[in-house]
Order: sequence, then structure tokens, then C-alpha cells
Amino acid sequence: MLDPQQWTPDILAQHSLDPRQFADFRESVLPNGMRIIDAYNASGLQFTILPDRGLDIWTAHYKGIPLTWIAQGSPYPPDFGQTWLQQFNGGLLTTCGLTHVGPPEKGEVTGEFRDLHGRYSRLRAENVAKIWQTDSAGLPCIELSGIIRETALFGVQLRLTRTYRLNLIDARIELHDTVVNLGDSPAPLMMVYHTNVGFPLVSEGTELHTPHQTIYARDVEAQPGLAHWNIYDAPSTKYKEQVFFHHLKEIGGKTGILLENGKIGFEVIWNPTALPYFTQWKNTRNGIYVCGVEPGNCIPEGRTSARKTGRLEYLAPGETRIMGYSLRIVEGADALQSAKAQIEQLTAEGKPAQKTRLDDYAGK
Repeated sequence: MLDPQQWTPDILAQHSLDPRQFADFRESVLPNGMRIIDAYNASGLQFTILPDRGLDIWTAHYKGIPLTWIAQGSPYPPDFGQTWLQQFNGGLLTTCGLTHVGPPEKGEVTGEFRDLHGRYSRLRAENVAKIWQTDSAGLPCIELSGIIRETALFGVQLRLTRTYRLNLIDARIELHDTVVNLGDSPAPLMMVYHTNVGFPLVSEGTELHTPHQTIYARDVEAQPGLAHWNIYDAPSTKYKEQVFFHHLKEIGGKTGILLENGKIGFEVIWNPTALPYFTQWKNTRNGIYVCGVEPGNCIPEGRTSARKTGRLEYLAPGETRIMGYSLRIVEGADALQSAKAQIEQLTAEGKPAQKTRLDDYAGK
């Protein structure tokens, strides 16, 4: 069988008139009314997008192997009468934001209640559509896009346009977000790409590689874990989550991390100018064994704390911000060695991301 990496436009044209044979975004509706979009390509990558939950990613598999943990009974239709934790689907991506990321809090000025990690993941997408393009090799590739709005009368007026890009042959998901402030007042902007990985990709012995300058423990629960932050443990009963903040290095506006388990890895690449923070969430609890690798323009400290520490970003009226990242499955010894070499190069030659501000966690 011809290796997909050897496919050319002529070979494909000789064998098929419809590129959906090799890759597509296919929309359907579940019995509970939830829209879902199943994505796949010829690499063996499959994942499901939830338009009614902010165009986030629910299930994901590579050659039949699950990449993420999912909550029992998910996906849940959006319901603001429940808490964020009750509505947590798990899944490969749960976006946190757009104006609050962190623990529940009450606004000091407005008195508004902000639930854990904000409203984004319960907002429905509109104008969801796909379009076929051509990649740099001349092969077909496909994009899916939609619009998500966070808005309130006399409040913030934010519009996010999300686009996924998928080519025919790579086990890679590219995500691009464009956020614009349509209001006439500055708007807080907090976003974390809560990327959740689970068994068997993450299991006892899985190792995380990051090109870090410094790693900080979030709190006293995480302090004991600093000595082995990079190694994941077997499931344990009533495990208390541990969270670490990484000040990463970058070269030419690029940084990334790698999870390694045997002959397979999970790589995340992004621009630290747009997303200067990286949060590592370790949760190896029995039955809910799910861990997070989370680039963001903030850490999950809440809007009140972010304002006081000077980490809170604002979008001016009419201002646009572009963010996003790339997720890739790395398979085989050679590919893993190459991915680790990139992390090693970032560590050895990179400069600490300039916009990262975590000094207040030193010594905690």
C-alpha cells in the first residue's frame, strides 16, 4: 500500500474525484439535540467537535487509540443552571475564557458572579461552515470555521472566530482563533486552551518535556510534586490535583511541549507572544484520570487576581487578537527523537518568553 506521505495531487486525482474519501468534517445531531462534527483524515486521526460547546473538541483517537478522557454521559448540552464542573465534558479541548479563567469569584466592582473558567465552553457557535483549500504540497486540505460571541447588554461585546485546519495525511490539528472587541469600552481577555490528555497516552511513566526557564508550584499541594513534575503516576484514590506554571523559552516566536509514552508522543506548538503562559495540570485520580497541558494568555488565577498582579490583558475597542496552536501525534522512535531534539534546542538556545510574569510564585 502506498504510504500517504508519498501521495501527490496526480495520484489522488487518478483514484478519486472526491477528497472526502480521505478527510472531512461531517456534521450530525445526537439524540439529546447536540450538534457534533466528526473529523478524520488518512493519518488515522479522528476527533469530534462540539459546535454547541464553543467548537471545542470532545473525543479524539489516533488509529483507534483514545487520546483523551471523557466524562460519563457527555457531551452535555450547554446549561448555565449547572456549574462548570457539572458541565465539564472532558475531551481534548475545553476552552476557558473569554473574560475569566480560574476559580469562581464575585466581581469587586460589578458584583457579578464568575463561575470556574468563565462562560466560553457553554456558548453556541453560529455560521459553522467548511471549505476546501490546497496546502503547500498541492494536496487538498479542509477548514472548518464558526463564530462564538460573549456578549451582555451594557457589558463586554466580544466575537471569536475559530478555524480548524486539517490536511489529508498528517496527524495534526491546527486551530486559529481571532478575537475582536466590538464594544466601545476596553474588555478583559483571558484565554486558556485547556487541553486534556488521558489513558493510555498518559499513564504511569509518561514523561512531559518542556523547554522551561523556571517551573513554579501553584500552591502547597503542588510543592511536593516539584521534584518529579515531569513524570506521571499510576491512578490513586482521592488524589489532589497538582498544578505547575512553566516559564518557557522560545525561538523566533515559537515554543512547545511534548508528552512521551513509549513509541508515541503528543506535541503542542504555539506562539508565546500571543500565549505567554503554560499551565501543567496533573490529575491522576482513580477513575477520573485526566491531565492538562494548557497554553494561555493567562494562568487560571481569576480576573480579580490577574488585575492585581498586572497579568490581566485588555482588548481596546475595535482591537483584534490572534491566538491558537497546533496539536500533533508523534509516532515512532525517529519522530520522537526529532521532537525531543526540538525541545532540547529550545532549552539550550532559546530565550525566556518575554511576556511571562510569574515572579510572585517564586518561593511559594
